[in-house]
Amino acid sequence: MPTFNSAGVCIHYETFGPEDGAPVLLLHGFASNARVNWVSTGWTDHLVQAGFLVIAPDFPGHGRSEKLHTRERYPAPALAEDVARLMDHLSIERAFVMGYSMGARVAAFFALAHAERVCALVLSGMAGNLIHGVGGSEEIARALLANDANDPSIPAWARGFRQFAERTGSDLVALAACISASRTPLEPEAARRLDSLPLLVVVGEKDGIAGDPAPLMALLPHAELVVLEGRDHMNAVGDPAHKRAVATFLHRHAERCGRRRDGGPDREDARHPGR
Repeated sequence: MPTFNSAGVCIHYETFGPEDGAPVLLLHGFASNARVNWVSTGWTDHLVQAGFLVIAPDFPGHGRSEKLHTRERYPAPALAEDVARLMDHLSIERAFVMGYSMGARVAAFFALAHAERVCALVLSGMAGNLIHGVGGSEEIARALLANDANDPSIPAWARGFRQFAERTGSDLVALAACISASRTPLEPEAARRLDSLPLLVVVGEKDGIAGDPAPLMALLPHAELVVLEGRDHMNAVGDPAHKRAVATFLHRHAERCGRRRDGGPDREDARHPGR
């Protein structure tokens, strides 16, 4: 079980695919983990078959990573630094970065802090609410910490997060701390800076958690947008059209990660930039 120490926190991660493939970092959503978000939905298989090296970490408080019960470690910019340290640990200078939901928010903060390390950016399951913020954190935390999971005073939609967390065998106290801190909105001026990178936004047509893509896209005139017809926040993840759109986008920009358009390795590998 591969792990590394990220500023004193034990982080679990997995890698899939060819060592010489262009690296793709996959960042999962809140209350999920790398296995649930990316392996069980077929993403890792799809990207490996497309020739990429896939790296999928579990954020602190999730999956097999260390469970922290205080909120100080969970703001999105702090989680973004875990991503940077993982790349350092694996000697990866540049990578494609894709996040879903909370992972997309973390990916955006990572790209702002470390733009030179991002070949191209994919923000999925997060659109207008990246800048507007997502409400309901207090209700979700209360649902996660409730003695009675069926407490009728807690909104049904918040109890749904508790049910999902229990299905994934998550630490409810750690997730409550995470949801209380991780939904840091992105300032519009900061969002505009992302337009300097190749950027794809993917959102389900019925995804209220992601929000309307129009306000975000207005700040990103060069970004691409894919709207998945009829999909919501839960079922957009594994949509085959989602996978095809992302793989096509990554291949289009593969030379930015030290790969030719045909998928063959260039002389300078993104994993060993000084070689």
